[in-house]
Amino acid sequence: MTEPNINTDPGGAPAPWIDTSVAHPARRYDYWLGGKDNFAADRESGDAILQRWPDIVVAVRENRGFLQRAVRYAVEEAGVRQFLDIGTGLPTANNTHEVAQAIDPSCRIVYVDNDALVLTHARALLTSTPQGRCAYLDADLREPEKILHHDVLHQTLDLTQPVALMLVAVAHFLSDADEPYRVVGTLLDALPAGSLLVLSHASYDLIPTENVKRLTGEDYPGKDGFYPRNHEEVAAFFDGLDLLGTSEPNQPASPRPVLISEWRREPGQAPSGSAVSTWGGVGRKRVPPSPRPRSPGPPRAAQGHTGMPRRPPPRRTGAEQRTPMTFIE
Repeated sequence: MTEPNINTDPGGAPAPWIDTSVAHPARRYDYWLGGKDNFAADRESGDAILQRWPDIVVAVRENRGFLQRAVRYAVEEAGVRQFLDIGTGLPTANNTHEVAQAIDPSCRIVYVDNDALVLTHARALLTSTPQGRCAYLDADLREPEKILHHDVLHQTLDLTQPVALMLVAVAHFLSDADEPYRVVGTLLDALPAGSLLVLSHASYDLIPTENVKRLTGEDYPGKDGFYPRNHEEVAAFFDGLDLLGTSEPNQPASPRPVLISEWRREPGQAPSGSAVSTWGGVGRKRVPPSPRPRSPGPPRAAQGHTGMPRRPPPRRTGAEQRTPMTFIE
């Protein structure tokens, strides 16, 4: 197989240095989708995982379908026109900006990835409509503050208006030591009410036991750096959000993440859960409730009045103790 050209970017400048000896998730994903922008190490890793779970290609394709349905939902039904897509991967057909701007050309998108080859291709292929904007950040999900304070983000998106935070098939590359819930929470805290979290996450929940034993018990390239989580752990990413959409259009929303292959899928045959085993959903950040008008209450006691003093307000518990999410400049 001919290796991709990495010597120059589309503008003729030297491309960022790329370590082709180590597999990268974005390039391995490209390999599974039948792309050409991958190297021997990516293909070796991809084949090793395929040997242990042949349905990985089905799961990868379902992830793409979930992303596209979620973007359409965000624009058409949730009214969102801005997207922060982290873990972009190599451009393929029907990327986030293409799906969104086909519905409303004024949509704005910021892509984030940490692979130099993705950066090279992004400069050439991630082009926006004249009415909208499309930008790219070379950054890592593990450093959400760097993403949030980047000038390009603020030049492209208006963070006083709702944003769809796209974390599709990327959070499972965060270990517990990376504090994945803090990372996602930091990003969400910077977005206003009405913003969306679009997240999918691989799991071993539904994969046949024999395949799981091979995936977890054998050594192979690509095993390290992958952290599947169970349904409850994936659901925790959506804590405090309202889950939107469902497996069936026009039905009540599921209160929990669902299989990505079932989320608002068009009528037709879906792959088995064991072939997908990826949980996902779309959660919306709640609008803080308006403060209740205070009743005037009894008149204040005069100096020296011997009546009972006013009681302090009742102590808040549970969800009422939570502080509202704040906007990070």
